[in-house]
Amino acid sequence: MVAEGCYPYVVGGVSGWIHSMINTFPNVEFILLAIVANREGSGKFAYELPANLTQVYEVYLDDYDWGGQENKRHTFRLTKKEYLAMRSMILNEEIDWNVIFSLFHRKDFSIDGILMGPDFLHIVTECYEKRFPHIVFSDFLWTMRSIYLPLFFVLKMDVPKADLYHCVATGYAGVLGSMASYFHGCGLLISEHGIYTREREEEIIKADWVAGIYKNIWIEQFKKMSMLAYDRADMVTSLYGHAKELQIELGCAEEKIRVTPNGINTERLMNLPGKQPEDEGAVNIGAVLRVTPIKDVKTMIQSFAFAKKRVPNLKLWIMGPTDEDKEYADECFELVDNLGVEDVIFTGRIDIKDYLGRMDFTILTSISEGQPLTILESYAAHKPVIATDVGNCRELIFGEKGDEFGTAGILTHIMNLEEIADAMVTLGTKKELCLEMGENGYNRVMHGYRIEDMKKVYREIYKDFARNQRKEWSEDSITTKKFRKGISPWLD
Repeated sequence: MVAEGCYPYVVGGVSGWIHSMINTFPNVEFILLAIVANREGSGKFAYELPANLTQVYEVYLDDYDWGGQENKRHTFRLTKKEYLAMRSMILNEEIDWNVIFSLFHRKDFSIDGILMGPDFLHIVTECYEKRFPHIVFSDFLWTMRSIYLPLFFVLKMDVPKADLYHCVATGYAGVLGSMASYFHGCGLLISEHGIYTREREEEIIKADWVAGIYKNIWIEQFKKMSMLAYDRADMVTSLYGHAKELQIELGCAEEKIRVTPNGINTERLMNLPGKQPEDEGAVNIGAVLRVTPIKDVKTMIQSFAFAKKRVPNLKLWIMGPTDEDKEYADECFELVDNLGVEDVIFTGRIDIKDYLGRMDFTILTSISEGQPLTILESYAAHKPVIATDVGNCRELIFGEKGDEFGTAGILTHIMNLEEIADAMVTLGTKKELCLEMGENGYNRVMHGYRIEDMKKVYREIYKDFARNQRKEWSEDSITTKKFRKGISPWLD
C-alpha cells in the first residue's frame, strides 16, 4: 500500500479508509510505503497497526540528505539517453520514464550531483529560453530545483518487491507504484478518493508561497506525475461517477476505470447513546473533521454565529484533531473568541460512537472532498447532513441516478455564509424534516455503502491481481508479526 501524507500519521478520511482496508483483509500481508513531508514525524503513528501490516517504509519529500556524494557534484554526467529523458521531463514533452527510473538507480547516482551539475543546468536553461525568458533566471533555476527535489527523493527509493502495489492517489504515490511495476513486474492499482491533480491545482492557486507563472509550473509537475500513474496502472478506481469523468478528462483510459464506492461499518454505529441531560433543550450540530484549511472550519464558525442569533439553542460540536495545523486551529479558536459566539465546543480526537447519537444533524463545509466517510457515518446514525457542493456530496445528499430514497440533507455552495447559516436554521427548527432526512440517509447508506459491499468488490479485485501474478489466494489470516518501525530502505 502506497500513501502520501496520511496513514498512519493522521486519523480519519483516507487514513481511516486504509486502516479499514488492511483490517478487512487479514489474509493479505501489507507493506506500507508512507510518503511524508520530512523526518520530524518519522514513526509517530496515530494508529495501532494491524498484525498483517508487517513493514513501514518512509519516504521524505523534504530531506537533508541529497545523496551524500558531494565529491561527485561536478563529475556526475548523464548518458545521451538519460539526458534526452531528463530533458523531455523538464520540458514537459513525451517522457521515457523507464530511462528515468533506471537513471535514479545507477550505483554512482547522486541527487546533489544531478541538481547542481551541468546537465540539469543546461536543460533548465533551454526550458527557460524557450518558455520563460521574461522572468529572472536565477529565481527560475532555484524554483526548478525545489520542484524536482521531492520527485528525485521518491525516484531514488529502493522499492521492495510485492505482488501488487496499491496506491491511494496518483502524484508521488503513483510514481512509486509505477517505478515498482517497472522494476518488479508487479500489478499496479490506483485508488483515488479525491482527484489528486485537481486538489493540488486548487491548493496551488490559493497558495501564498508560490506566485505568478510558478503556479503553472507546479501544476504541470503534478499533472505529469498523475499521467504516469494513469498510463502504468492496470486498474484505476474512483468513488463515484463524476470522479471517473474527471479521470478520463485528465488522460486516464476509460476501460481501466472502475467505480468502487466507499463502505463503512454500519453495525458499529447502531444503537448509539442518545442525548445526555446536559443536551436538554439544545440542538446539537456535529462536525467530524480535522481542523485544517481544506475543511474551511472558519466559514463553519462564522455561519454558526449568524445562525445562533436566529436560533439561540444551537450548539456546534467540532470533533476531530486540532494538532495537524496548529496555526490554523489557533486562528479558529481566536475567531470564536473575537465573534463572542457561545456553544462552540472543540472536542479534539474522539470516538464518534460516543458523540454521534447526541447530534441532531452534522455539517461539512469543505472546499474539497472525495466521498466523505463522515457523511456516510452520519447517515448510519440516522442523522442528515449539511454539506458544500464538492466531491460526491451532491449525490450523497440527493442520490445517484435511480436512487429513490429521497433527500438526506441540505447542499450549499462553498464559503457561502448565508446559505450555510440558513441550512443550520432550517434543520435546527424543523424537527420532522430533520428526522425524515435522517431516515433517507440511513436507507441510502444501507443500500450501497456498507463495508460488506466494499469488501466484496476489493476481494474480487485483489483475487484477480493474485491470479494474474500466479499467486494462490488464501483466506487464512496472517498471524506472524514481522513489523519493523520507521524503515527508510535506502538508509537501512
